[in-house]
Amino acid sequence: MSQRRPPDDDDDDSNAFRQALREAGVRRIAINRADPGRPKRRDPAAAERRAAAVAADTTESASRTSDGRVEPVRPSEFLDFALPDLPYRTRSQLKRGQIAWEAGLDLHGYSLDEARLELEGFLKEAVGSRMRCVLVVHGKAWGSTADYPVIKSHVNAWLREWPTVLAFCSAKESDGGTGAVYVLLRRHGQAF
Repeated sequence: MSQRRPPDDDDDDSNAFRQALREAGVRRIAINRADPGRPKRRDPAAAERRAAAVAADTTESASRTSDGRVEPVRPSEFLDFALPDLPYRTRSQLKRGQIAWEAGLDLHGYSLDEARLELEGFLKEAVGSRMRCVLVVHGKAWGSTADYPVIKSHVNAWLREWPTVLAFCSAKESDGGTGAVYVLLRRHGQAF
């Protein structure tokens, strides 16, 4: 239980505070309401910042996926990811290849930057078309400068970051095996 100060202490503090405000030149406002009709003040620095932001290259900042360091995966490693609240049955159906994929993307032959841009564009288009499941073929080839499958490792990281990806897992052998993934997408308005 808190103890309250005697009322005279509160008055002394309030008076001291008011006195300090007067000495600092603070004036009491006449009207205690906002005036939304007043025109905004022109700030040349803000206009300059706004113009610079509009003129800036948006391809880099628009990227939803990181290009930082990723954890390498083995060529034959089974990829598996799902949001914690995804129903078990849905995840099992995806793993067994029982959810039909509606579109596919093959990333063979792309550089890392090209693969990221292709994947992002593909996912945006798939979500815009209200697709539920897509196939992404990343391959298992080792990079020329790395001793692990670079595209596969990055796809594994990128898909985990993508906000509309509910789950993904390596495909059945007939769809590419560990060189491809089924990606389950969130449809607009779908909650999990």
